[in-house]
Amino acid sequence: MFFYGICGDVCCVDDAGCSSDGPGFCSSGSDGVSDGLGATDLDDGDSGGDKVLVESSVLSCAFRLGAGPAGIAIAACLNVLSIPYIVLEREDCIASLWKKKSYDRLKLHLAKKYCTLPHMPFPSHFPTFVSKYMFIQYLDNYVAQFNINPLYSRSIESASHDGGEKWKVEARNVGSGEMEVFEGRFLVVATGENCEGFVPKVLGLEGYGGELLHSSEYDNGKMYSGKDVLVVGCGNSGMEIAYDLCNCGARAAISVRSPVHILSKEMVQWGMSMLKYLPLNVVDKMLQTLANFQYGDLSHYGIQTPSKGPFHLKGTIGRSPVIDVGTVDKIKTGDIQVFPSIMSVNGDNIEFADGKTSRFHAIVFATGYKSNVRKWLKDDGALFNDDGMPVKKAPDHWKGENGLYCIGFARAGLFGISIDAQNIAKHINLILSQQKAVDQ
Repeated sequence: MFFYGICGDVCCVDDAGCSSDGPGFCSSGSDGVSDGLGATDLDDGDSGGDKVLVESSVLSCAFRLGAGPAGIAIAACLNVLSIPYIVLEREDCIASLWKKKSYDRLKLHLAKKYCTLPHMPFPSHFPTFVSKYMFIQYLDNYVAQFNINPLYSRSIESASHDGGEKWKVEARNVGSGEMEVFEGRFLVVATGENCEGFVPKVLGLEGYGGELLHSSEYDNGKMYSGKDVLVVGCGNSGMEIAYDLCNCGARAAISVRSPVHILSKEMVQWGMSMLKYLPLNVVDKMLQTLANFQYGDLSHYGIQTPSKGPFHLKGTIGRSPVIDVGTVDKIKTGDIQVFPSIMSVNGDNIEFADGKTSRFHAIVFATGYKSNVRKWLKDDGALFNDDGMPVKKAPDHWKGENGLYCIGFARAGLFGISIDAQNIAKHINLILSQQKAVDQ
């Protein structure tokens, strides 16, 4: 049996990419476009200026959420195999999701051995469960180790296949405003499954009088001390944000919209180790027994447990169990209230599915993310469905037609990203090697 691993929310939000001055590249020029790539000015006849064409073997497109683990993983693997590539990145730094859009107390919810990227383990002195800031340090060191240099501030407008052997990506240089055209034989989509924050439609939400934000905009609860704050969503981010709010003096509440497994980090680590020796359904039953023993029947507090096991749900629909950081105790003592789904909003009043109404100064939507790949990728050869997710399930999800690949879409966290990166790089290298043999 092959198991991809579990990661919660941001830990699964591993999209983006980066680029390199690897073999076949010269150092970047002042505009960020690498010299020596066959760059050509193309007069497009528009008043906005010329288009710039850059050619490469592999294009790895990272859009909006920064050069994160998925992108730098594929970049490193290509670099090791001496395959030249370009990565286009909308933001101005690597790991922008981690550096700019994650809350302060975040940690990796899995042991570090399940979260390493290819060819570089975590330092031995790092703790088993790595903090946000130590993980950012690891990513920065990873980029330096493999000489990865993204082309920043490139907003992708479209990517299409020419029907022959080339992919063409049109991107706007955010700094200069110019359109740039990049061409390559292969295209690796590294935008990931969690590219845009998702806020569900709620009747009357547009008239809400308080503060409204997505979890990606939440840093910590200090500014909410003494205020009533509702967190919508009971995944890892939602539960941890509610806990953080409570510790910072806010009157926190959480809207639990669906059943959820709640486990400790030690339970998950033990379960993943046991999967090497026992069937998944056996491990799931053992974990559920341990959870019941430690937490009791949480239905009394408004939290229902799914009928299917935690690893089964992760492997089939990508739903991660919640790794408890202390939230359950706060719920049991009444320090964090639990409400059902929101039915409607009327000013500051929130009406819930049980008919009760309450007022809140702020609402934090910890309701996840969605893919945006369908907005800009053309000619995908049915690799992605209407939701921008791979049609095929893992582990066969990463390869499309005409040299198209995707990474960070397996709902398998950092472990899945590492596997994807190595598979993609090996496949590209095989094709190039076969072509070289034919040419000789």
